[in-house]
Amino acid sequence: KTLTVSVIEGKVYIDKSEVKGADVKASNGVIHIIDSVLIPAQNIVEAASKSNQFKTLLTAAKAASLVDTLKSEGPFTLFAPTDAAFKKLPEGTLDALINDPAKLKEILLYHVVPGKVMAADVTKLNKATTANKKTLIVSVKEGKVYIDKSKVVSADLEAGNGIIHVIDTVLIPN
Repeated sequence: KTLTVSVIEGKVYIDKSEVKGADVKASNGVIHIIDSVLIPAQNIVEAASKSNQFKTLLTAAKAASLVDTLKSEGPFTLFAPTDAAFKKLPEGTLDALINDPAKLKEILLYHVVPGKVMAADVTKLNKATTANKKTLIVSVKEGKVYIDKSKVVSADLEAGNGIIHVIDTVLIPN
């Protein structure tokens, strides 16, 4: 695994932990004292499964054989529809998609953008190319970010292999 070392306003951080004491000598190395426990980053699937709002998305990813892809190195940006977003689909749509894994995979890949695109970067875009080579339209209206017609309701949920932005509507490619 890789740790990120950064200096912010003169303070040294290892991932998100601040170094409180440095260069404590030991017989077999050096100790740097940090203010919190370092926890290995989770992949997108693990991060999504920690939340109770993505059960339908994870079930769909499994049905479309995308779980291993979303667990891979990445990085990925996932525009993740909540369970409530899936409930907004017309009745029977989700069941039909679960029974058509190829179509389901196409729709789910429309929610994935290669690379790690943070919220600050998303707002500078007007479009993004998805994992299935389609184009998402990005817009900002009254301070809210929209991906196609779906509103981003929470942004920058970090995972070890990318980032998750929570959206309120399932994206359907044209």
